[in-house]
Amino acid sequence: FDRGYISPYFITDSEHMEANIEDPYILIYDKKISAAADIVPLLEKLVQVGKREILIIAEDVDGEALATLVLNKIRGMLNVIAVKAPGFGDRRKAMLQDIAILTGANVISEETGRKLETATIEDLGRAEKVTSDKDNTTIVGGKGDPAAIKARIEQIRVEIENTTSDYDREKLQERLAKLSGGVAIIRVGAATETELKEKKHRVEDALSATRAAVEEGIVAGGGVALLNAIEALKDIQMDNQDAQIGVNIVRQALTVPMRHIAENAGMDGSVVVETVR
Repeated sequence: FDRGYISPYFITDSEHMEANIEDPYILIYDKKISAAADIVPLLEKLVQVGKREILIIAEDVDGEALATLVLNKIRGMLNVIAVKAPGFGDRRKAMLQDIAILTGANVISEETGRKLETATIEDLGRAEKVTSDKDNTTIVGGKGDPAAIKARIEQIRVEIENTTSDYDREKLQERLAKLSGGVAIIRVGAATETELKEKKHRVEDALSATRAAVEEGIVAGGGVALLNAIEALKDIQMDNQDAQIGVNIVRQALTVPMRHIAENAGMDGSVVVETVR
């Protein structure tokens, strides 16, 4: 979802400016957390069961509460990430419930008679991993009940069919994509640290190229796309002779990239161009 870490002190990967935690508990609260006394009882319960990893999703976290989390993070007592809840108003309530179902958590809300200081370990959700940067947070491998997740997905699909508002439909489709889309994990291994970094950079480059292809589309490489574009100019006849000469020049220029690629490979460029045509 489109909310990042509240404080840069939560960062664990300074190279990518990300905060990562493995196998965390997840607290979901629909109000602001300011007083340390509100959050400390739950943190103590967490430590008692031998866990230090927790993601806190709330309207906001500031004041003593934020200072307490940062201090415990710096001292190594907790591996914590605090993020603001996504969305606003009724949409925020729905998105928090989506996250709760995905992770198996209970939303702590005073509307349902629950106060933060009464939260227990059983109210917390679980996930395999959480990654957060300054703008976005990704929950990987939510450990909620698969049947409940499936039911929630079907409920959102019904709402999409029944809504008459284009805006509501768009927001519902976003929620559906986040619940049903899933997240892939790519594991990269190598014999040395240097080799590992090189492989990771290659994988990141490949991911960036793939995302760009999905968002913007792809064309054939090797000069083929430019050659295909000649068809669009074939029937263009300009009244002005100079303009027509310009069109012909562009037509001819579109064959040059493929011609050079072929010649660099030791082939006859003209033959290759005519073959592809």
